[in-house]
Amino acid sequence: MVSADALRYFLQVARRGRLVSAAEALGVDHTTVSRQISRLERDLGYRVFDRSPTGWSLSDAGQRLLPHAEAVDAAVLSAVADTNTEGQLTGTVRIATPDAFGAFILAPGLNTFRKEHPNLDVHIVTSTRNVALGMREFDIAVTLQEPQPRHAKYRRLTDYTLALYATPEYLAENPPIHEPADLSAHTLIWYVDDLLDITPLRLLDDVLPGHRVAIQTNSVTGHWQAAVAGVGLAPLPRYLGDQDQRLVPVLPDTLQISRTYWLAVPKESARLERARATIALLEKIVSDRQHDLLLGASNSQDTESPKK
Repeated sequence: MVSADALRYFLQVARRGRLVSAAEALGVDHTTVSRQISRLERDLGYRVFDRSPTGWSLSDAGQRLLPHAEAVDAAVLSAVADTNTEGQLTGTVRIATPDAFGAFILAPGLNTFRKEHPNLDVHIVTSTRNVALGMREFDIAVTLQEPQPRHAKYRRLTDYTLALYATPEYLAENPPIHEPADLSAHTLIWYVDDLLDITPLRLLDDVLPGHRVAIQTNSVTGHWQAAVAGVGLAPLPRYLGDQDQRLVPVLPDTLQISRTYWLAVPKESARLERARATIALLEKIVSDRQHDLLLGASNSQDTESPKK
């Protein structure tokens, strides 16, 4: 008979693709994981993984087993209360987010949540690659691409805008910019192209096709700091760029770019109290910063526009 514990080992290897990574997540030695998988395959009578030097991938039979294992895992999670005897949330909630949202919207908004739920650990995993919505590697995800309903429950979280930024010193020392074509004479800063598989972040292909990106770094913090140092021009979310008095927007009437953050919750996680509490947190953070997300937070002396 296949045990729920064996399926737990199976899921961790399926999600991570390597024994060592799965062992770290489970808090055991990788040889223990290997023994559990071998025992599972003996009990089932077929192989659930194809082994290769680059990692472990699901076999066809493993792919068929996956949704059943996830269902069992979800049932076990639901049966184990995620609150302690005093009614406080416990355990861990893992949130997958795009780089900028995780660092500059979510992380700064955790203060009150942390005080309300001191026994709950929050893991924020940021990436410029698409999260695997078909694998339960997270409890909640904020994505830039609209998810597929078969993988998760989802809804639009918020729109936000980006603009192009540079320092006044950089602009004074380099050729004038009157239209997008003038940017060909300037240093552009953006993500590393071959590590970027999120289509909405390929925005330079849309607004500045054919322009060379001389400085590529896989972090919005790198874009921001390079722009602040006067290296060149970087597209930044307005909720970041407009808050930095060292930067000014470039061609703001021409190069305003709109994107959408989506909130996705794997169906197995939606029933967990800690996931529901975190969803409420995300919605409150977005509501409180809606003006920043859409219009930035201007450092000018003008009267602040009312929040939307």
